[in-house]
Amino acid sequence: MIEAIVNSQKEFFKTGKTKNIDYRKQLLKRLRSELIKQENHITKALYDDFKKPEFESVISETAIVLQDLKRTIKKMDNWAKPKRVFPSLLNFPSSDYLYSEPYGTILVIAPWNYPYQLALAPLIGAVAAGNTVVLKPSELTPNTSALLSKIIKTIFPPEFVT
Repeated sequence: MIEAIVNSQKEFFKTGKTKNIDYRKQLLKRLRSELIKQENHITKALYDDFKKPEFESVISETAIVLQDLKRTIKKMDNWAKPKRVFPSLLNFPSSDYLYSEPYGTILVIAPWNYPYQLALAPLIGAVAAGNTVVLKPSELTPNTSALLSKIIKTIFPPEFVT
């Protein structure tokens, strides 16, 4: 099953669709909207898993992720631009640039202690960079993991994020 998921994501990555910045921004904006809508359910799931108070859930989990999404969406265009670097004397005269390229498929294994933030923060970066993602939430946080899975399935195609 895992091999099939990874192969599906590799095939999707090869199509080049993940390189489209507007597509990635659209998905991250949809994720942000969905997380705002689901914030009460998220804090309830965290309470059910840990007895974590709502205030702590908002401060240590949801607010951090929402701010990360906002900043990432705002800066993606700038991060994707080629960066001019100082050329080597061996290449003189020349103009040298660094181009950011996605790696492919990324595995995110979320720990139990901050299951929401530490699952979504690396996912946001990986999607922003144009990678496909296999997300494995903690089995020790069943309520949060189930809600995360539901949210991910509503936003991302399974060949992009699973």
